Amino acid sequence: MDNRTYKLIEIVGVSKESYSDATKNAIERASATLRGLGWFQVTELRGLIQDGKISEYQVALKVGFRLLDADEL
Repeated sequence: MDNRTYKLIEIVGVSKESYSDATKNAIERASATLRGLGWFQVTELRGLIQDGKISEYQVALKVGFRLLDADEL
């Protein structure tokens, strides 16, 4: 039987353009330092308002990835 263990972390992506770009930025950055990313879940959308306009989009994400077994390192 294949036993697997997963880790779940929370990250926040930021963009000046859109929530979609903020999500992409977060996943691309996490992919640069974490192996085995398998899924994500958007948990919160928020933003920054300056001078009555949206100046920043923020997306909170849960990201799941598989922990490697000792023999896979």
